[in-house]
Amino acid sequence: MSILPKKNELGFFEIRLESIGGLGANLAGKMLAEAGVLSLGLKGSNFSSYGSEKKGSPVKSFIRFCDPDVEIRDHSPIEQPHIVGVFHEALYRTVDVVSGLNADGIVLVNTTRDFDEVRKDLRLEYGTLAIVDALGIAVEEKTKVNTAMLGALYRICDFLDPESMRDVIRKTFTKKYPHLVEPNIRTFDRGYHEVQFKTYSVPEGAVGKAFSRPKPLLGYETQELGGVITAQANSILKDLSGSRQGFMPEFKQEKCINCAACDNVCPDFCFVWEEGEDKKGRKQMFLKGIDYQYCKGCLKCVEACPTDALSDLREILGYADEHRVKQNFPYVAGGSY
Repeated sequence: MSILPKKNELGFFEIRLESIGGLGANLAGKMLAEAGVLSLGLKGSNFSSYGSEKKGSPVKSFIRFCDPDVEIRDHSPIEQPHIVGVFHEALYRTVDVVSGLNADGIVLVNTTRDFDEVRKDLRLEYGTLAIVDALGIAVEEKTKVNTAMLGALYRICDFLDPESMRDVIRKTFTKKYPHLVEPNIRTFDRGYHEVQFKTYSVPEGAVGKAFSRPKPLLGYETQELGGVITAQANSILKDLSGSRQGFMPEFKQEKCINCAACDNVCPDFCFVWEEGEDKKGRKQMFLKGIDYQYCKGCLKCVEACPTDALSDLREILGYADEHRVKQNFPYVAGGSY
């Protein structure tokens, strides 16, 4: 008798993890598949998909489980998952994280907001929504988000044995990082016990989310006639906000001495300046604020600030939009200088 709660037409139970580089979704997928295979005798596979291998870039991790008598001959990305784990809320802005989700599927989100707010942002009509403050747990335990998310995923996948994941954590960290074993086990246990659920009833005959594969803005079908590039090469339109791993700099102008130490260490041209006069009438550049479109939350500016004008802030949805001071790029549409 199968212990898998659901299976698709190929006999697979499928999980897709949506994250950004640096939060450990790739490792979480490997550990999850390993625990299911070694402890329960299931067949499983795991692989990840990402572009440039760096912090902040979008990452997907795929996990398939099936019964021991079923062969896994499908190694394509998971398009219709039973469970989606969202490691980073800012992905909503750039990635359709619930694309292809089954009508009665489960979405796990790393967040501190309430269910209805998250549901609205996800455009989730029905199914089960699970939320856990994985970042808060990770900060308190001095670990990473992925272990707390694994704990929550184990609570959702009740056919898995939590003790098997504790064994995998010990095996993964004991050799190189023995001091991280107990903190990660605590993080896993807290994720398991602190995750909360809310189910939105699924009407009879409801269908899941349609899967959509994002297309390049300038592909062979969408490039302008002749392949003409009308604007100079730049990254002005790039939005780096999805790279932030939960923290961002908060600017207090009344404490700023306009020393530019922050701008000297900022790698992404985030700080906006304007010309003015000091108390003696001398011309000087004054810091107006931060263009959060280009801020990836590295917090180098906070470390460099000699006053308390910049401090680290746990990101609140909407804060960046409300407090953003935009850079002025008059030539963004193209043309000559």
